[in-house]
Amino acid sequence: MREIIEQNKGFIKAVIKKITGSYNEDIEQEVYIKTWQNLSSYTESGKFRAWITTIAANVCKDYFRSSQYRQKSNEITSEEVLESKSVMASQEKIVDAKLRQKIILKAINDLPRKMRKVVILFEFEEFTIAEIAKKLGEPEGTIKSRLYNARKILAEKLEFLQGEMI
Repeated sequence: MREIIEQNKGFIKAVIKKITGSYNEDIEQEVYIKTWQNLSSYTESGKFRAWITTIAANVCKDYFRSSQYRQKSNEITSEEVLESKSVMASQEKIVDAKLRQKIILKAINDLPRKMRKVVILFEFEEFTIAEIAKKLGEPEGTIKSRLYNARKILAEKLEFLQGEMI
């Protein structure tokens, strides 16, 4: 666990500051506690940094719902009200972005297996068409076709998100 903390300490502080508007040691500690508690549920299928970022974002959301935050927000000045509204607006954008991300990942997961594999390799793992063709033992034309058709399906399924992009 010490190694995880050392490797991610600066990054987690930055995530907390970006979401809440200021660094909060209590939130950072809670992130590491939640990480330790849920470490057994982490799967190697995703990047660890994305996983721990999700934990940090959720801990920050919990903080915004807490009585500690509400009490603190009742004691702020008018300048801090404007700053707080800006922070909450950016926090809402982050939550909206996470929701959009989940919708997109669900749509990708619903693709036929062969198309899903090509999309994941191309879009997330940043393989080239040639590398994917070699890895899957398929002609490049087949890979291009699967990618084109997968994108077409995703565009239809996710059309409702186009107006919501930041």
